[in-house]
Amino acid sequence: MTPPSLNKERSLIVAMDHGRTHGVIQGLENPRTILETIVSSGIDGILTTFGVLKHFRSVIPHTLPVFLRLDGGPSIYSQDWLAYTEWDLLHSVEDALKLGAQGVALMLFMGLSVELQTFRLVARVARECMSAGITLMVEALPCPSARIADPKDPLVAASAVRLAFEHGADLVKTYYTGSVQSFQPVVANCPIPVFIAGGPRMNTLHEVLSTADEAIKAGAKGIVFGRNIWQSDNMRAVIKALRCIVHDGMSPSEALSRANSI
Repeated sequence: MTPPSLNKERSLIVAMDHGRTHGVIQGLENPRTILETIVSSGIDGILTTFGVLKHFRSVIPHTLPVFLRLDGGPSIYSQDWLAYTEWDLLHSVEDALKLGAQGVALMLFMGLSVELQTFRLVARVARECMSAGITLMVEALPCPSARIADPKDPLVAASAVRLAFEHGADLVKTYYTGSVQSFQPVVANCPIPVFIAGGPRMNTLHEVLSTADEAIKAGAKGIVFGRNIWQSDNMRAVIKALRCIVHDGMSPSEALSRANSI
């Protein structure tokens, strides 16, 4: 089950849900401007929050898939990222439908005390999505904990995405493990499409493009990048270069050359 515009072989989705935990974050000050820029640059989907959709839905074409984040926990002023002791459902599938979203997104925190709670939420929302006919994206993240020394261990990462699948996800988003060889088992153990998260802003555009390129070569069906797009100095150039990687199979160097021509 995937939205109509995500039935391509691969997709480039822009994440704009960071403000829900960070509050103020550099690059996301003006959602309308960002949405207008990324939509006109040819992206394949958007992941965002209730507030952004409530106030700026009119900026997004109805043919462009939108994923609404339904869950959440404390802000970074209360608890650290990947160290949560509280997590819950804040919005509903009904909210997503009212706001014109074609999909919803939830977290799965493997290794934290809230792990079972995220399983419950994924299972519950998976049933609701099946009834409503919309797509469930699960962001499955291994978290540093007593039993997870290295969250990017291929077996650990593969287990996280497999758990997302087993609890009802239609597609899964996770961290890239660092190499084509290490990410291949992650994809191989997940029967649904795997996308990679961009994580913190990388040092160079070439690093961003190389990460996307390696993930695609390992079998990922696309990318869900945020800070590495809207914290850049030229969002259009970054999106153009990433499209060259995701859709055209160009090398990072070729894609970088195209980006520099803008």
